Amino acid sequence: MSVAATLYLLDTNIISQLMRQPTGAAMQRLAALHSASSPAKICTSVLVQCELCFGLRLSSSLRLQRRYEEAMRYITVLALDATVAEPYALLRSRLQAAGTPIGPHDTLIAAHALALGATLVTADAEFQRVPGLTLENWT
Repeated sequence: MSVAATLYLLDTNIISQLMRQPTGAAMQRLAALHSASSPAKICTSVLVQCELCFGLRLSSSLRLQRRYEEAMRYITVLALDATVAEPYALLRSRLQAAGTPIGPHDTLIAAHALALGATLVTADAEFQRVPGLTLENWT
């Protein structure tokens, strides 16, 4: 019997942490998962990649650009597809009805993680309002 791999979807702030503190807690956790005997898959959403690329354009830092490229060697970027539509609609309507909406990009990122059955790795407390979303903070 095979053991299902845990899927970790990294949020923007975690990948930023990997870039800014390449020997920090987030990188230590990532390295531990890569060397662990138990299977784990590390990914991010194309939405996160968009946010990171935008931030890199604004900063013009070659050092951060290099660190981004280094970090992304270990992270698979997953595109959005039709499986995200229903979790997104359900999540957005629930949060709006409760009067506790989160940002539009964060809603899509949360829906992407839910659709994948992934653990969202983030330092953003806003995601705690998302029902059914498994969270970890590596900072």
